Amino acid sequence: MTDALLLAFIFLVAGVVSVPIAARLGLGSVLGYLLAGIIISPLLTVFEVDIESIQHVAELGVVLMLFLVGLELNPKKLWALKSKLIGLGGGQVAFTALFVMGLGMLLDQEWRTSLAIGLVLALSSTAIVIQTLTEKGLMKSDGGQSSFAVLLAQDIVVIPILAFIPLLATPELIAALSHSTELTSASGHSEKLSFLADLKTWQVTLVTIGAIAIVVLGGHFLTTPIFRFIAVAQLRELFTATALMFVIGTTLLMTLVGLSPALGTFLAGVVLANSPYRHELESDIAPFKGLLLGLFFMTVGAGINFSLLFSDFLSILGLTIGLILVKIATLLILGRIFNIRGSNRWLFALALAQAGEFGFVLLSFTVSNAVISQATADVLLLVVALSMLLTPILFILYDKVIAPRYANDHSSSKYDDLPDDNKIIIAGSGRVGATIDNILRLANFHSTVIDFNVKRLEALERFGVKNYFGDATRPDLLHAAGIDEASLLIIAIDDPEQTIKMVKYVRENYPDLHVIARAFDNNHVYDLWAYGCRDIIRENFDSSLRMGRSAFEALGISTEKAEKMVEVFSQHDKKSMVDVADAHQTGVPFHENKVFIQRLRKYLEEKNPQLKEKMQKILNQTDAD
Repeated sequence: MTDALLLAFIFLVAGVVSVPIAARLGLGSVLGYLLAGIIISPLLTVFEVDIESIQHVAELGVVLMLFLVGLELNPKKLWALKSKLIGLGGGQVAFTALFVMGLGMLLDQEWRTSLAIGLVLALSSTAIVIQTLTEKGLMKSDGGQSSFAVLLAQDIVVIPILAFIPLLATPELIAALSHSTELTSASGHSEKLSFLADLKTWQVTLVTIGAIAIVVLGGHFLTTPIFRFIAVAQLRELFTATALMFVIGTTLLMTLVGLSPALGTFLAGVVLANSPYRHELESDIAPFKGLLLGLFFMTVGAGINFSLLFSDFLSILGLTIGLILVKIATLLILGRIFNIRGSNRWLFALALAQAGEFGFVLLSFTVSNAVISQATADVLLLVVALSMLLTPILFILYDKVIAPRYANDHSSSKYDDLPDDNKIIIAGSGRVGATIDNILRLANFHSTVIDFNVKRLEALERFGVKNYFGDATRPDLLHAAGIDEASLLIIAIDDPEQTIKMVKYVRENYPDLHVIARAFDNNHVYDLWAYGCRDIIRENFDSSLRMGRSAFEALGISTEKAEKMVEVFSQHDKKSMVDVADAHQTGVPFHENKVFIQRLRKYLEEKNPQLKEKMQKILNQTDAD
């Protein structure tokens, strides 16, 4: 127990110290975590910590990240990426593998070994690339979307690579190989290989299809009733536990049938992309994803074999730089073929220039299957780790050198390809929020509507109103709902204090975001105004004006005159509120705010006679006027 606590404390201290410093220096969180791992590496050696076992746990962060990415992509969007998945993704893996294979043969490696090395190094780091693109706001650019398509294709192609690698075994290594069962277990794939080992090919195919069907059909038909049942209790920790149970269960299923866990959870995320609980899922899982990804990056840094590195530093560094240059060249060519323009092409090439975390698994797998020698694998493990370590520097190169050169190139703007949905967020889907959403939808404006009342959500679903379950006052849920990209936030919840809380948070963190807030009375208007909201709608004001107009008409005044008189009153009332708003003190009851009362009384004494005069003037007009 004490050892586990000490180990957790070491990792937490390293992350808490290193990451903020790296972020302050503009290096990004990924490099901060990698450096933290390097710094604590000697301590972990002293305590004889098994880095590989920790890394297997930390890889759950990659799985959670792919699940969250899947939540952002509904099946329609995924289908739109098909050409990039097949062309860009397949082309990148094939061309890079063949290029590296050719270089390996030039360095006197046997062709089967060279091909295996090419396949291992062709893959890129899903964890580093997606984390960094998201962190820098580049995920939705053309370069970011192309990078994501390639990473997704790589996750898919890992499956046939695992099946193909044993066919590349060399006679010399087969003869020298001993304890293959133990080595296979160390690769992290023993469970899933033994599960399928006694099955015929057609049976393996059926099991694989069945597992995917369970994820798709279960996600589509079972999750909504389960989450609805949990949501009624309104216990956030129970919802979080259910979300983690779903992700870990999917990971376990994929592992047992020999599929990529990351790919399986990504598919589960896509299935749930249209779920009303999507944003609540995202906000609940995101903290676990962040911590586990940080741990994963630290284990990469801590796992570097410095004794081997320093014994042959120049050769290993040369191989690493050579790999990065080969991948950049290949990606630039593919980018031109697929019409990725300007800085987006460079972003695409630099983002995917490293080897990936699957490289650690595949290298162990190649050793256990007599394809690559242990000595060669040790060197390649260093190349993989160093290339990942250098990736943040490539992003800095993009930010500081390449992006500024294309600053005036509209085709390279990272905002060009932002999707139209999630630009408008409506907090609250009651009688006010639902009406607003209906008006917007009829005008072809799509919004993200968030509400915490599961019964109201169910009722609105019957009328085809798309809603998401969650507490809109939580900053993490607002972030998950897309507030970083939103152009408009409409606060229509029926709680004055929570409305004020939201306005305070949004104005402090998103000062450029247009906010429309629902107010309950004049005092609430003044509170919202004090916290920076300038588009405030009193929920009963417009209905009061309409009733006033009806009263005028019932008294025999023409509709035209009644409308003019009501408009004059409305303008007077709104101006009076703006003029005295600075005298209002938040948190002080109206009747105790003496300065405000005196200011308002003085204003009304001065302006009311003018208002009466205007109203009388309208009454005295003839209808012909």
